[in-house]
Amino acid sequence: MTVVTDALPTATATPAVDAAQVGALVRGARQNRGLTQAQLAERLGTSQSAVHRIEQGRQNLSLELIGRISAALDSEIISVGAPKRSHLLVEGGHQLEGRIEVNSSKNGAVALLCASLLNSGRTVLRGVARIVEVDRIVDVLRSVGVRATWAPNGRDLEIVRPATLDLANIDVDAAVRTRSIIMFFGPLLGLEPTFELPYAGGCDLGTRTVEPHMIALRRFGLDVTATAGTYRATVTPGTGDLSIVLTERGDTVTENALMAAAGRDGVTTIRNASPNYMVQDLCFYLELLGVRIEGIGTTTLRVHGRLGIDADVEYAVSEDPVEAMSLLTAGIVTSSEITVARVPIEFMEIELATLAEMGQRYTLSDEYLARNGRTRLVDVTVHPSELRAPIDKIHPMPFPGLNIDNLPFFAVIAASATGTTLIHDWVYEGRAIHLTDLTRLGADVRLMDAHRLQITGPTRWSGAEVSCPPALRPAVVILLAMLASKGTSVLRGVDIIARGYEQLTERLIELGAHIETFRD
Repeated sequence: MTVVTDALPTATATPAVDAAQVGALVRGARQNRGLTQAQLAERLGTSQSAVHRIEQGRQNLSLELIGRISAALDSEIISVGAPKRSHLLVEGGHQLEGRIEVNSSKNGAVALLCASLLNSGRTVLRGVARIVEVDRIVDVLRSVGVRATWAPNGRDLEIVRPATLDLANIDVDAAVRTRSIIMFFGPLLGLEPTFELPYAGGCDLGTRTVEPHMIALRRFGLDVTATAGTYRATVTPGTGDLSIVLTERGDTVTENALMAAAGRDGVTTIRNASPNYMVQDLCFYLELLGVRIEGIGTTTLRVHGRLGIDADVEYAVSEDPVEAMSLLTAGIVTSSEITVARVPIEFMEIELATLAEMGQRYTLSDEYLARNGRTRLVDVTVHPSELRAPIDKIHPMPFPGLNIDNLPFFAVIAASATGTTLIHDWVYEGRAIHLTDLTRLGADVRLMDAHRLQITGPTRWSGAEVSCPPALRPAVVILLAMLASKGTSVLRGVDIIARGYEQLTERLIELGAHIETFRD
């Protein structure tokens, strides 16, 4: 017997049904639907206290009751046999139209969730992306004693850290399925003298060493021993001012160093820091906690840390430039005119400049501020255009360069352009090969080596059946190419898309895409 739920990790139950496991999945499915316990109780014709007992694993569960809950939540909570996989049936070749708003940043939310461990007060994060990656981190936080409560709107999350974290009870299953667990090191440095964390997981993108994190955090007194599936950490905290140079200008490395610096007494100077969007989000939140930070948006940060942070704060997560690029690409490759609203322009300028070089026509609205009062937003309207290959190669760079997560979208855009484009993904060894799946849809994509693709267009896109790549951005790229492909396509095993996007297919359908979800 297998317990399953849409957009949630699966768990296996005994034939008698594991009430605690099912209760956790009911809670997750209810929150995914944005329902309160009282609203679910009304659908079931029972009391809120009964729903509370179910979610706490303190209610006897029959298959009939589980079936009623599944129907009330429009989510299959339990089935017999292996879990069914989700697939997409795409009828391509249709133009899109309309206006769509960019959701808040997944990467920003994950960093803020980790940083909330620094605060013994109450943190409220507003407009949090409801995706699997976020749910996994929330599950980990709850497992160590953090009270994480979704508001009735299903978008705002209240977080209260206990006086003592129960790290021995950490949810290993949720932790190993996300690379973001590595960002627990930074805040825990100032809280625990010794602790253990599971190995980090995440997308299949080739070799991704955590050594840059370790190099940075050793300066804060961290000593890590790797054992079977576990990092064992010992902390020898130092005092006074500290200056560190990051060997890699990585986003998560910078975030880890920032959180470690925020929780110590003294001024920490971080050089070669990433100024990217999720790092700025983290800085804005830390400032609300009373941590003074100089140099936000630059590669040198001076962090005036604080011991014993205790503040009641609210922060609105900023918009996601990678989702913005995803939605713009949907319009570009289908030769459509759509407006993508709430685009964080500071983190999209190189992408838009590259598109302009390729002949893409677009218009921008006047700038306005995000709900956090700091991030600059615009609305971008793309117009049907005759695209041409750029003269130079397309490659990512640390911010303010082209975002590494936005690079894959240029593969499908280049395949729609006239001429040959070289795409150089120097960061990941394994990601470029996933983009060769575009050949199944008619594209001329040649893998030059582990890091380089040569793409010649324009492509006569045609429908095909493709298995979803085991990496988030390439998976979305294949889906977008299917929107441009004449005929019917099938994208199999799409659960990974829910890891980084909230209801992407439903939102594309609102723009006029013809997509159906099915399971087998």
